[in-house]
Amino acid sequence: MWQARPNLAGYDMADAVTFCFITQAYIGPMQLFGGGLSIPERIRSGDIALDLVRPAPLQLWSLAEDLGRAAYLLLVRGIPPMLVGAALFGIVTPGDARQWLAFLASSLLAVVTSFGWRYLVALSVCWLIDERGVAVFSMVLTTLFSGMLLPLALFPGWLGEVTRALPWAAMAQAPSDVYLGKAQVLDTLALQAFWAAALFALGTLGTRAIRHKVVIQGG
Repeated sequence: MWQARPNLAGYDMADAVTFCFITQAYIGPMQLFGGGLSIPERIRSGDIALDLVRPAPLQLWSLAEDLGRAAYLLLVRGIPPMLVGAALFGIVTPGDARQWLAFLASSLLAVVTSFGWRYLVALSVCWLIDERGVAVFSMVLTTLFSGMLLPLALFPGWLGEVTRALPWAAMAQAPSDVYLGKAQVLDTLALQAFWAAALFALGTLGTRAIRHKVVIQGG
């Protein structure tokens, strides 16, 4: 596409290649295809009742576990393909330390946003028994609107503006644009922080709801 339309959506050829490798590197750490949490299995087995009475809040230790998983997958699944891409095709790198720091902050917020969304999907098992339908729907939304499939700047008009404001854009599109220097850093980080906080708050409410549900089922 970029050979036919140079500078399409504000990306040159090197930007487009780099964007591709960054979003592919995010598939594992961000769990862009869904999953990554053991909560659905623990709900079905009943072990969630024990989790809810532990001194550590379910949501916080799930987040800690997910951050550890994301860090591991970044090292073994994210960085190696980036290095191969850099060696074979060449990629753009941030120009200074501030851009690197902004990128790292954006990536961390992206992981937390992804966790917040997947946590809500996992909790749906309490009401739906089987989360596979919701998981597939979630995967479709994430694939289309995270930027993993193609840059959201390619979406025309109001559709592009809406997709870039949705939570899925905070998972891949936002940190990729920060890396490439294509985004207003403070605005992008603020949007990511908003969605991370909003999804975490919804997760807190969902955790309270399943606590009452488990008590009722057991009582």
